[in-house]
Amino acid sequence: MIAPFATHEGESGGFHAPSITDFFPPPVLFEGTLFEINRIELVRFLVAIALVVVMIVAARRATLVPGRFQNVIELLLDFVRVNVAEEILGKERARKYVPLLTTLFFAILAFNITGIIPGINIAGTALIGLPVVLALWVYVMYLGAGVKAHGVGGFLKASLFPPGVPAFMYVLLTPIEFLTVFVIRPATLAIRLMANMVAGHLMLVLCFSATQYFIFEAAPAMKAFGALTFTAGLAMTLFEAFVAALQAYIFVVLTAVYISLSVEEEH
Repeated sequence: MIAPFATHEGESGGFHAPSITDFFPPPVLFEGTLFEINRIELVRFLVAIALVVVMIVAARRATLVPGRFQNVIELLLDFVRVNVAEEILGKERARKYVPLLTTLFFAILAFNITGIIPGINIAGTALIGLPVVLALWVYVMYLGAGVKAHGVGGFLKASLFPPGVPAFMYVLLTPIEFLTVFVIRPATLAIRLMANMVAGHLMLVLCFSATQYFIFEAAPAMKAFGALTFTAGLAMTLFEAFVAALQAYIFVVLTAVYISLSVEEEH
């Protein structure tokens, strides 16, 4: 992992653009053991602990007349419950899945936002492992919801054989539906989340590395470009904060949509 103003220097010096190797930092704890932890994994542990602490504090300090902190937490909770769960699943069905959707939203938002926190500067979701775990959780939940609603045979029939289609078309449609339900949905959930965080990190590092290069290493005539890249870095930081929240929202919306599709009689 690299700091926001770190340059990518080789032995020959000069500016070097960020690369994918930023996402594979050396171990910081328990090197050479099964419990080896690098800085990205350490970020994940710290974020998980911080999130649990924040929610416990919010619950214990809840009052009838909420303060600013409680207002923010309640606003986000109501947003997930009303604008995602109830809007997509309906009020009755949403009750069962609000805890899942709320946990996913807060967790992904927290892991994403570390990409713009000074001293951390990389999202916990920027490596595929965590997005895959979250996607598999969703995968199990929406398959379980479908099987519970229709039974195994009914769920497979509803998912793989869309009604109102000529029988001969199932030769083409059923393999496509199989890939969509069992492969594409969970895969795209994980890949979309990771790819956005990777892209954002690379753009931020590019801007701030260029800023350091122009200000401290470039020829005097080029130092003014440092102000331009620094401004671009600040703009990208704000944009990355927006993307962090947007990706958390998209993830829970798609989760709710997939669950809704799995329990409906016709897709």
